[in-house]
Amino acid sequence: MTTPDQTATQPRDWELFPHAADMGVRGFGATVEEAFAHAALALTAIISEPDSVGTAQSVEVRCEAPDTELLLVDWLNALVYEMAVRGLLFGRFEVTIEDGKLTGRAFGEPVERERHEPAVEVKGATYTELKVYREPGGRWVAQCVVDV
Repeated sequence: MTTPDQTATQPRDWELFPHAADMGVRGFGATVEEAFAHAALALTAIISEPDSVGTAQSVEVRCEAPDTELLLVDWLNALVYEMAVRGLLFGRFEVTIEDGKLTGRAFGEPVERERHEPAVEVKGATYTELKVYREPGGRWVAQCVVDV
């Protein structure tokens, strides 16, 4: 299980990349689980600054897919669903992947419009530019484009 910690002095383990009218999310990690957790932080970053999101509430998320790329889309779409239904933003994630099954926990808090200043609504993760792979140096990358 991976629980990424971010500090202002460390480089981010996630990034956004532009894609036409949508936005790409990309997570990096020493493990595929860590890359998925960081891709989820990038998803939050489309909406609000992740460091501004508290982590007092948690939601369990389970997904299953035949490969890691489809699992990434299912994971991100499950988070989009939980955010929409519960009115939450998430600022921390724990992910375990075993035999095509993801068990995750998202930690967050209710959206406060004045404090979080949500920029856009994320509609869902897509298969566009969907990739989960290991770089030659060993770092994992998990990315896709999300519809905003």
